Amino acid sequence: MTDEALFFLKALKEDGVDYLCVPQKNAPSAEKETGQRPSSATQADKKSKGTVSAKKAAGSPASGAMLELREKVLACKQCAALVRNRTRIVFGAGNINAKLVFVGEAPGRDEDQQGIPFVGRAGQLLTKIIEAMGLTRQEVFICNVLKCRPPENRPPAPDEVVNCRPFLKRQLELIKPRIIVALGNHACQALLSTDKGISQLRGSLQEYEGIPVMCTYHPAYLLRNPSEKRKVWEDMKKVIQFLNTPDV
Repeated sequence: MTDEALFFLKALKEDGVDYLCVPQKNAPSAEKETGQRPSSATQADKKSKGTVSAKKAAGSPASGAMLELREKVLACKQCAALVRNRTRIVFGAGNINAKLVFVGEAPGRDEDQQGIPFVGRAGQLLTKIIEAMGLTRQEVFICNVLKCRPPENRPPAPDEVVNCRPFLKRQLELIKPRIIVALGNHACQALLSTDKGISQLRGSLQEYEGIPVMCTYHPAYLLRNPSEKRKVWEDMKKVIQFLNTPDV
């Protein structure tokens, strides 16, 4: 068994996965049998149990490095309050060769329990946004600035952002996305090293180490302010347009 496979299986075990069901190669897919594409919920059930997709972990050159990075996050004890409070780390989930990466601020209660980013109500809304863009969660990568849940879901402290930022930086170096969507104030400020607020940053492309960044409202904010969804969709249309532009 390769080192990559061992890393991946260890990650699955730590995420609470006790066994894997490997379908027969000749088994017909649900799409062929029904003529319909499986629902996003079904895809998520199959693929989001591990923090890195099985397909990519098995064959991508970056997979071993990504899983090694995850080991470093698991071993991190820099933020005492976060270590005491966390149930699981929330490293990230999705395609580690994604062209599009979504970055939030920190895990919440549901994410802390499952070890997967954006699985609560805000995560469900993010999933709808991604699907409205013509994508699935399995085609993008989703992570947070902080990899551990802050106590009582408080905002990330400045020193916690400083401690966790190298992990995010390394994730983005390995993924090499074409564009990043930063969700909310804390993600935008952490990525761009700015004190400007989201209202000043959203609507136009910023830049993180040569990668375009679209700053937009966090899905949790949209749950409290549904009228702002239109602005987020305007931002996502610009992201779609950018992704549809040939890579030069």
